[in-house]
Amino acid sequence: MQGIPWSTIALSSLLLMSMLLNSACSKGGQKVQSPQPEESKPPVKMEQRGRILGIGGIFFKSANRGQMREWYSKHLGLADKGEGVMLPWREHDNPQKEQVTVWTIFPTSSDYFDPSHAPSMINYSLDDLDALLDRLKQEGVKIDAKRMDESYGRFAWIHDLDGNEIELWQPLSAKP
Repeated sequence: MQGIPWSTIALSSLLLMSMLLNSACSKGGQKVQSPQPEESKPPVKMEQRGRILGIGGIFFKSANRGQMREWYSKHLGLADKGEGVMLPWREHDNPQKEQVTVWTIFPTSSDYFDPSHAPSMINYSLDDLDALLDRLKQEGVKIDAKRMDESYGRFAWIHDLDGNEIELWQPLSAKP
């Protein structure tokens, strides 16, 4: 995929998805209508702080970390040389602000995902860590007591109903 701009790849993906959705909505040559809600309301825009901006990171473990890195580099163009792959993107509501999604492979022995035993973890980038944690605490979500402050942002961890650990990241650029 070297040499192909990400914008071309993204546009191609959207066109493919559109074609798949159109073909999935037809049956026997006739269009099948999607069920419509009885009363259609415009989506509610969240103005509160503590909202997810995007995917901050995708992390997974592999017993064959080096081989996995080579495979992803060769076949998908994700060349991780040990620091992860940085995939830039822009916020919808603030397009001049560039963010990044980190993609990386951890060794199977890593305890970074602990106490979860899942082989993968997702990181969500957000605008206000404290506001989200306050709201999640009120809603009874399991919140890990550990916190991490780094030069590139603040981190906290929560757990979903299955015990999967979710990393929350407030980049320094997203200070409230």
